[in-house]
Order: sequence, then structure tokens, then C-alpha cells
Amino acid sequence: MIVMKFGGSSVADAGRIRHVTEIVQSQLGRKLVLVFSAMGDTTDHLLEAGNAAVQKGEVSIERIEKHHFDTMKKLKLPEADRKEVAALLEELRRLLSGISLIRELTPRTKDFLVSFGERLSVRIVAAHLRSVGTKAVACDAWDVGFLSDSNFTVAELVKESQELIAAKMKSLLETGALPVVTGFLAKDKNGDITTLGRGGSDFSATVIAAACNAEEAQVWKDVDGILTADPRIVEKAIPVEAVTYEEASELAYFGAQVLHPRAMQPCISTGTPVLVKNSYNPAAPGTRIVASLQKGTHQVRAITFRQDVTLVDIVSTRMTGQYGFLADLFLGFARHRISVDMVATSEVSVSLTIDAGQDISALKKELAKIVNIDVKTGKAIVTIVCNVKRSTEILARAFDTCRLVGVPVQMVSQGASKVNISFVVNDTEAEEVVRALHHDFFEFEPREKPAEKPTAKTAAKHTARSGK
Repeated sequence: MIVMKFGGSSVADAGRIRHVTEIVQSQLGRKLVLVFSAMGDTTDHLLEAGNAAVQKGEVSIERIEKHHFDTMKKLKLPEADRKEVAALLEELRRLLSGISLIRELTPRTKDFLVSFGERLSVRIVAAHLRSVGTKAVACDAWDVGFLSDSNFTVAELVKESQELIAAKMKSLLETGALPVVTGFLAKDKNGDITTLGRGGSDFSATVIAAACNAEEAQVWKDVDGILTADPRIVEKAIPVEAVTYEEASELAYFGAQVLHPRAMQPCISTGTPVLVKNSYNPAAPGTRIVASLQKGTHQVRAITFRQDVTLVDIVSTRMTGQYGFLADLFLGFARHRISVDMVATSEVSVSLTIDAGQDISALKKELAKIVNIDVKTGKAIVTIVCNVKRSTEILARAFDTCRLVGVPVQMVSQGASKVNISFVVNDTEAEEVVRALHHDFFEFEPREKPAEKPTAKTAAKHTARSGK
């Protein structure tokens, strides 16, 4: 059994739904479970409609209604299927009428509102699959075991979900049906609809895959898998054949927007492989995410970066060796709910990074008696996901590359995961650094080739390469 998840761009319109249907039909030799996001920009349109109802008292679903009706018309769906979608749209209209009357959109109501995107999507896709001869059945997530807590907009599944999902899926698959499931959604024990937060649809797919001991979870995106760098920045970025869960998590955390780290957690616990594929280019092999890889000589898997970062340099005003400094410092960050990304420490000083949107002024005032704080904005984190057993070689090459392009490194941190090296540069320099690093590690010489020993010959070759 495999679980196939398709994002919103993969089912944005009738043409894309036909294309996805062809992809699904090519794998009907195996038992399948499909998971879908809302069509195209539907979620954004639903939130816009909700805001219009709150702020202006307007009830307007014309754009959403037209898009879904036009899609059904182009797919030539039977009248019974159109009526089911029309009934959902009428329910949406009533909800927005209620929001417009009370002029309030609570987290609970917002989850109910955005749920219509996935609920409409799976009904249209399942209807089209049936029209071409596949025994598909549209399933709301809560009907196949997705039970969550009541933390609306960021709900977590409760422990019982695993067994419920396994049992419900087994029952459905034994009938020969092809389940088409809403991603991103669940219900709490009170019967209220909840959403699963960032990466929610991918998370839904990996939860099903883990619960059912699937052969793999396929996550279909609009890129050829995980790439060696952002293709918008690096023209010659290439797909990575395989990465570990740990490497994929580091890439996602530091800027690669392919698969949210949370989405991998269910499969990490069961060792279920995750295959990232491109629905626009299904012939591409994609990237496989697995528990471990055969030991090799690779230096670097990929390079990524995250902008809009603030660098905070903190120096203790206490005597050297004073215990409790770090404890007091990070308790302060916790009290003010400031999340820290990278940290580098010495006995009496700490350098760390935070997202630019976090306000540190109150914390700075609170800690003024024990530390001096220097805040530097406009920074970026560049991350090299790599074989850290070769960290000396990688750091030497990375720093030399930064030197050659004239970019000073302002802070360095080697992650506790031992698969990444990250450093801070100016925001305006990050893209140039990523391009230069990618050229050095992936384009200048074969990626898997071990570094040569520093002989006179290789020194001369490096001199020629750098133009010195």
C-alpha cells in the first residue's frame, strides 16, 4: 500500500485534476490512499471571504463557487456529484452569513471556514476518478479516524488516532475502494472541525502511511524533489536523490520549503520512506527521504538559507566563571516567548539568532543589569547540510568561498544533529554566498570526489580557479 498526497497547485483546475488522475491510474496495481489539499488558492479565498464578512458584513462566495462549478463542468461530472458540491457551497454561504452578523471570526470558526477547501476538493477529485472507472470514495478526515485536541488552527492528533486510522483504512481498502481523504483536517472529541497547522496536508498523508504500515508515502509537489539549492537563486540546482529524515528536517527548518519537519515525524517513528515527487513532471525520480543512507564520501547534500534574521550578541557583566549566567539568560527568552534559532557560546558571551519579527526590547531592558546586548538586524542564515565528519574540509572551502566573494562570516554554529553547518551573513549577501557555495561544491568538481591533499599541484589549481 502507498499513500499519495497532492498539494493545491497539483489540483488547481480541471486540467491539473485530469493530469493527477493519470498519475494515480499508473499506480493502481497497488493499494492506494489519496490525500488532497484545497484546489489552488481556495484556502486564501476562504479566508478573504471570512475577513470581508467580519469587517464589511459582506457574504460573497462567487469566486469560490464559480471556480468549483467551472471545474466540474469541464470535467463533465454527473449531476448527483454536482449537487453534493452545491450543498457544501450553500453550507459555506450560511456560515459566512452567521460570521457577518456577529462580526467575529474565532479560531474555532476559522477552522470550520477553511475546511470547505479540502472538503470540496476531495469530492470533485473522487467524482472524476469514478467517471473514468475507478472506485473512489471521498472521505472527510474525521470519518477515517483523525481525532484531535481542541487547539484550533494548530491542533494535534490524539493517541487514539493511530489505531482508529489503521482500522478505518483497512475496512475501506478491503471493499476495493480508493479512499480520497481531506488533508489538513480533523475533529475534536466535541465534534468540532480542527486544522492541523503548518504542513498539515503532508502530515495527514504521513500519519496514514505510518498508521497503516505503508510501503511509502508519496508527496507530490510542483518541484522535482529536494534540490541542492533554491532554483530561483541557483539556476543549476539539481535534485537530491536521497536524504535522511534528519537532513530533510534541517533543510526545511533553514529555508527549503519542500516538506515541513513536522510532516516527517510519523514516518520517522515507523521508518516509512517518504518520496517527494513533481506532479508537473512525474517522470523525474524525485527525492527519497529515509532513515539512513549507505555510508559514502559525499561532502554536501544541499545548501539553503533563511533571511529576515536578527543577530543578538550578549556579553555577561558578571565575573568570569559565575554560574547561572546561561540559565538566567534563556529563562528570560522563555518568559518573553522569544524563539532562538542558532546559538554559539563562550564562558561569558553568547551569540544567537532570532526571527526579525520578534521584539527583543522588553527582554533587553530586563537583562540590562547582568548583560550587555548588541542587536544587529538585516542578517541571514546560510546552512550547508553535509557530512559533518568532513567538517574541517567543508568549513575551509566554505570560508574560502566567502573570502573570495568578499563576504565576512559573522557567526558560526554546527548543529547538534551533526548534519549541518550554519553561519550568519548580511541579508543582502546571502544569495551571492549561496550561488558561490553551490558553484564550488556542486558545479566546479564532482560532488562525491574527496578533497585532494594540499600538494603544490592542487594549490596551483586552486589559485587558478580563484583568479588570485
